[in-house]
Amino acid sequence: MTNQPQQDNIPFNHFTLDPRLLEATDKMGFERTTPVQAQTLVHALAHKDLWVCARTGSGKTAAFLLPALQTLLQTEPAKSGTRILILAPTRELARQIHKQCRHLAEFTPIRSGLITGGDDFKKQAALFDNNVEIMIATPGRLLEHIEAGLPQFNALDMLILDEADRMLDMGFGADIMNIARHCNDQRQTLMFSATLNPIIKGVARQLLDNPEKIYLDGAQEEHGNIQQQMLLADDFEHKQKLLHWLLLNEHYDKALVFTNTKLQADKLRGPIRGQKLRVDSLHGDLDQKQRNRVMALYRNGVINILVATDVAARGLDIDGVDLVINFDLARNGDDYVHRIGRTGRADKPGLAIALINATEWNQLAGIERYLKQRLQRRLIKELEGNFKGPKKLKASGKAVGHKSKKETQKTEPKKVKNRLRDQKNIGKRRKPGTQPETHAAKPELLS
Repeated sequence: MTNQPQQDNIPFNHFTLDPRLLEATDKMGFERTTPVQAQTLVHALAHKDLWVCARTGSGKTAAFLLPALQTLLQTEPAKSGTRILILAPTRELARQIHKQCRHLAEFTPIRSGLITGGDDFKKQAALFDNNVEIMIATPGRLLEHIEAGLPQFNALDMLILDEADRMLDMGFGADIMNIARHCNDQRQTLMFSATLNPIIKGVARQLLDNPEKIYLDGAQEEHGNIQQQMLLADDFEHKQKLLHWLLLNEHYDKALVFTNTKLQADKLRGPIRGQKLRVDSLHGDLDQKQRNRVMALYRNGVINILVATDVAARGLDIDGVDLVINFDLARNGDDYVHRIGRTGRADKPGLAIALINATEWNQLAGIERYLKQRLQRRLIKELEGNFKGPKKLKASGKAVGHKSKKETQKTEPKKVKNRLRDQKNIGKRRKPGTQPETHAAKPELLS
């Protein structure tokens, strides 16, 4: 995959788009393209398969929705049924895509449907019966409908995979391939990812037909508009004090705090609320109704701090998130990139801060190698801790391990005598020996 020239700032009317789509882009305030939109529109409108690697927040949703809608408007359907299928890793991302799709299709008769877990199965099945042209789905729930024999994708014009790398990370690889087998072989396929790895390359080889490859602002590219900092911490309690200080003293519209576990997210919420801050938590144990309620509160500014697990790292396109705090460091470079990608969107400035304890140092070194950049070390003087970082570092940036100074005592093995008579008797049954008779002296009787 090669880097493409950064072509952006091109008016949308430069492309062969239906006037009704241009009217919608004008209403949404989309005057000129971003680089990923410009590159994608050129090749997608030429009906080529695409593999696009672009970071989150780059405008890729409109990049694939516009050519999809244009395809529907300029061609008559050969058969009834779903003609555009869009797969997304999470319910949140699917809802965001569905929302933008409705806006872009506002002045057209095109209908779209949403198929995700947590919603009524029978109501979703009715969407397939009503021949909705665009279906946006998560792989797991869509496969349930396929196994029930409901959707027919033999008239599919386009298959779109958004956040394909994330779907593979979540274990949807087999589901994606199964869904693809039920789709029209003559379809056009567009695949979007934020990272490059051997697994996704393998999927691309199986799904894409001689694709055009576009690499724009991938996950490992430096986020120039995001200031990345780190604060060293001694333990959980120290991290909590640093977190409260940041939330009370930093200037932000909305803050997003990441943890690695659902239990940790709920554990942090109460003490933050105790600081008289407006906060709630978001994680996988919440049902869809609860998720929607929390997201509405956050989006509308009723709360301005959200403590979340990685369920929020993908698919949440919330305006005004200008502070991201990694209370627990992300487990790998990909997850870290997608966490901090919630801020600095649309080239707006953002701040990302990681709280690092001794056990996370080597993890941080791996992430910095992945990013090919170092996080800026920061110190809050009134909360300075004892951990100052490892005393010695390897060339990789990881801490040098300490061997125990206690010398292990070497114990020599006991020597065993090898006697000839023992060797001769090996394997032979031992003959019982005869014991000589013993005559005990009779005690003398005392008179």
